[in-house]
Amino acid sequence: MSKTLPPAAALFAGLAGLLTAAAPPRAVAETVIVSNERDNTLSVIDDESLSVTQTVPVGRRPRGITLSADGSRLYVCASDDDRIEIYDTSTMKKTGEIPSGVDPEQFALHPDDRKLYIANENDDVVTVVDTDSRHVIGQIDVGVEPEGMAVSPDGRVVVNTSETTNMVHWIDTASLTLIDNTLVDQRPRYAVFSRDGKRLWVSSEVGGGVSVIDTGSREPIETIRFKIGGISSDRIQPVGIKLTRDGRYAFVALGPANHVAVIDAETYKVLDYILVGRRVWHLALNSDETRLYTTNGVSGDVTAIDVATLKPIKSIRVGRFPWGVVVKP
Repeated sequence: MSKTLPPAAALFAGLAGLLTAAAPPRAVAETVIVSNERDNTLSVIDDESLSVTQTVPVGRRPRGITLSADGSRLYVCASDDDRIEIYDTSTMKKTGEIPSGVDPEQFALHPDDRKLYIANENDDVVTVVDTDSRHVIGQIDVGVEPEGMAVSPDGRVVVNTSETTNMVHWIDTASLTLIDNTLVDQRPRYAVFSRDGKRLWVSSEVGGGVSVIDTGSREPIETIRFKIGGISSDRIQPVGIKLTRDGRYAFVALGPANHVAVIDAETYKVLDYILVGRRVWHLALNSDETRLYTTNGVSGDVTAIDVATLKPIKSIRVGRFPWGVVVKP
């Protein structure tokens, strides 16, 4: 990383001090949970006070995290322990483990709340686990370095992105067979379906863009590029994506560019860039989608953003190298 910061990034030095104004009160208290990759912990944040209320030790190198449909269980990828850990979200106590295959990184939960689809980066497979029996029920060969995972809203298709093969792999969830592949830009990291299931959004870290894919034809219909004044193009590395339920916005974490892009999800036009912490990685919206939370790996913090104004509210210090983030209602 260059020691000479671009003008926009230089503003970050004073960002933490500026983002200390009292946040608007919340109608219903929610909990933000963050995985800290380097500390082997979870940080639990109260979204009313925007402060860390608990630090929970977990397995080695926690990355991907997700909630059960009712929010009662938290699944954590303990990547260096080759397992998925389960936590009761009311107590944040560990209640069990699930086999995951080698080096789990990201995963997706089927709408039936029973099947986890797990990307095994070192083995080039997707492992499928039944969350009730906690047994592996299948493995599907995919491309090299699988990472991103997403399940279609109707539960019929799961997709995986392979970082080195530069493809999206389409898997039939009934037969657990690979049914198609779509070529995208270099190093695809994250995938998410639109609420109606008609579009798939895929970020490409090295390619520097986001592909919007028509799920009927499984072909890209748009590639979104980013340009931020004072920041070189090689620092713009898209990773996490979050779509609002109303179809208005797509938010994209731009990695070492230290910004989140705001995109019109219908026209695919970039509307704005929000300055956050260093090396922004993943994103989560709260239940009423009034707040967006970002994990900022290098600066070791989470930025809370007001969605109505598209302005940061506060920077919250967490553990080292925060990675995944979810919000529990």
